[in-house]
Amino acid sequence: MAVTEGRGRTREAMKLLDESRADALVLGPGANQHYLSGFRADQSKRHLFLLVVPDAEPVFFAPEAYVEELHRESWVDELVVWTDEDDPLERLGDAFRAVGIADGDRILLNDRLWTTFSQDVRAVVDAEFGLASELLRPLRTVKDDTELGRIERASTIADEVSAAVRAMDPVGRTETELAGEIEYRMRKRGSHGVAFPTVVASGPNSAEPPYQAGDREIRADEPVVLDFGAQRAGYLSDQTRTVVFGDPPAGFREAHRVVREAQDAAVAAIEPGVVASAVDRVAREVIEAAGYGKYVRHLTGHGIGLDIHEPPFFVSGSYLGGGNELELEPGMVATVEPAVYTDDWGIRIEDSVVVTEAGCERLNGSPRGWEPL
Repeated sequence: MAVTEGRGRTREAMKLLDESRADALVLGPGANQHYLSGFRADQSKRHLFLLVVPDAEPVFFAPEAYVEELHRESWVDELVVWTDEDDPLERLGDAFRAVGIADGDRILLNDRLWTTFSQDVRAVVDAEFGLASELLRPLRTVKDDTELGRIERASTIADEVSAAVRAMDPVGRTETELAGEIEYRMRKRGSHGVAFPTVVASGPNSAEPPYQAGDREIRADEPVVLDFGAQRAGYLSDQTRTVVFGDPPAGFREAHRVVREAQDAAVAAIEPGVVASAVDRVAREVIEAAGYGKYVRHLTGHGIGLDIHEPPFFVSGSYLGGGNELELEPGMVATVEPAVYTDDWGIRIEDSVVVTEAGCERLNGSPRGWEPL
């Protein structure tokens, strides 16, 4: 991440803090910390926080082992370092005092932070707590050109691998074997990791939306849901194709046609000013009109970026703090993934799209049909 990129985002966050009733951001490892600082780390047992207040330079509270990496990857210069000989909570108190975080303040924490760290912060300062998303969501939801470029590259990698896999004959291989092949091929094309656990769901497993991959052998003449994404510099892609290596089962062709029609209708409905939940209703109406309404089992889509699920959310019911009631804006990126799941098999077709001034643009272009390539 360029220094100006992270510094500019942090200055915006500081301005929003100053205008809000919150006094500080305390961000553990994750997307929000990466978004502001440029530094990427997974949550571990070590205390690692980015501290942001409105009227002072941000500070990293970090274990000694992270110092060189922080200097290399982050623009944040101020560090409060603790060693294995220190009590990290005592040093965290020092860090809070250094930036002016005090008892009675309102502190915003990561939405997803290990309970142990949340409890430790509460042990150090007697404050009111809220979620960082209430402040950072408006910044993170609309992507800048750098972010869009990374998502587009990750989408291209996944597209290329999708086409390559559909040119194979995976019959007789296990779902896990094919998932490994997919991940290997994405790495070879420049992916920095997977966006989420790769889904290869064959036969009856394709009827289970949360399913990932197991030891079942892929068989001819059955649907196989292939759902995966690549990663570039922390930014993610997401696409799904449902393929049959052979002749589809009874009823599959028509259901697949309906899901494609629902996806096309939802994509056509996306434009600035449209409320996110309306996109879900468009897709559902197509599926319900064709008689498959009882087979719809999840939302029509979700935002992507540094997280694989973030606002906006294309779902009609109340979801994740109103993320489904956002008005779409140019620069937002989301998936469109209508699906039907019968008792015997499932069909999901998914592309990522970016909202433009005139409508939206698909970021995936690989064939959406059920046939192998």
